[in-house]
Amino acid sequence: MALAAEPAGAVEARGLRKAFAGRVVLRDVNFSVRRGEAVGLLGPNGAGKTTSFYMISGLIAPDAGRVLVDGEDVTGLAMHRRARLGIGYLPQEASIFRGLSVADNIMAVLEVAERDHRVRTERLAALLDEFGLTGLRHAMATTLSGGERRRVEIARAL
Repeated sequence: MALAAEPAGAVEARGLRKAFAGRVVLRDVNFSVRRGEAVGLLGPNGAGKTTSFYMISGLIAPDAGRVLVDGEDVTGLAMHRRARLGIGYLPQEASIFRGLSVADNIMAVLEVAERDHRVRTERLAALLDEFGLTGLRHAMATTLSGGERRRVEIARAL
């Protein structure tokens, strides 16, 4: 069956397959997610959920299949190149820089993504506002609640 072209902002997995040490953990995984769509991937432990996310984000390469962003094949792109296209992965475990402030946590990522200091500063202010973190701008990551840490992680991913 032919798959229809996806609209702009779509991430698509086509026929993903992965084996570790000869054991197939994913076979023929197909799904798509459109911009703005919230999707859950459910399954028991060992079903391949995390492996699927790892392959989409570029952390590991599939043995077969393709990952597409806006219809373009990104399967061979490195993780940092996919991140520039808007593909990110937030693990369940906290991934915040504990020794940095909220603003510095977000700025650490912005400095890699944007050369212009003015643009970085504007983007930081926008992200702090969007995620309700403006009042916590100077707070150290170690003082944040779990929900606040997660909001910082999501802001960094964006």
